[in-house]
Amino acid sequence: MKQSIVLVISIAIGLLAAVLTRTYLVSKDAEVQRLKADFLKKHQTMEVLCFARDVPSGTVLSKSDLGTKKAPASGLRGQALTLENLDVVLGRKLLNGHKEGELLFWADIEGGNPMSGGLAADIRKKMRAVSVNCTGAAAVSGMVKPNDHVDVIASFSFPTNIASSSSTTNAVADVRPMIVQELVTYTILQNVLVLATGKETAKSALARSDAFGAGAYSTVTLEVTPREAEMLVFAEQIKGRISLALRNRNDTYYEKELPQVDFAKIREEIELLNQKRQNEVNRGL
Repeated sequence: MKQSIVLVISIAIGLLAAVLTRTYLVSKDAEVQRLKADFLKKHQTMEVLCFARDVPSGTVLSKSDLGTKKAPASGLRGQALTLENLDVVLGRKLLNGHKEGELLFWADIEGGNPMSGGLAADIRKKMRAVSVNCTGAAAVSGMVKPNDHVDVIASFSFPTNIASSSSTTNAVADVRPMIVQELVTYTILQNVLVLATGKETAKSALARSDAFGAGAYSTVTLEVTPREAEMLVFAEQIKGRISLALRNRNDTYYEKELPQVDFAKIREEIELLNQKRQNEVNRGL
């Protein structure tokens, strides 16, 4: 009798262990699938049209001029052309010359995207358009144009307390806090799409018949997420100075862990940065 009870208990324990093990494995499998889905979403690629050979400005596009390649979807949707757009662009004139392998954008095609409307139609879902005050050198001497990609760099002056000492009649050091303004610079956003410079968008630039451009501008409109929009607005409200660093539109490289820069940081790293630059120059980079 005792042996039967022990056997039943053993079987029950075994079944419980099997159920718990299965539950654990199912939960782990679900976690792996979730992580995989998040990874694929974050690193999603899309197949876009590119140039199969060097093509000069003014070329009437044909199938032999174009090929396809995979590229990161971030920043390209609605801007780069896909195979679905092939029939639309064949026979249309190319505004800008391109090298083999470079991507084809709507801004390169005479007349732009025939399906697009005003600026609001150019903003992707879940994104926002925010204008920042940026002109002259801060906008790369006014050479930033709609459909360019830029990094956003902001400089702020923060009040900082430092200790200052002054002598008293008793020759005792009187240490008092003194408030000074400390200038700090951050790269707050990378690889941001430019929607407009002043009032000029990519579509209005294509519609112009003159060859001299739209002239000077004092604002640049960027496509950002709602959280990024808050950062940009805050940066301007505290009188931060915003500058843009122009990128090659085919460059999707992301620099991780960029530090804040102040005078001490420059003094600490200037020699190292110059050595790195010289090494890259010597390697032909």
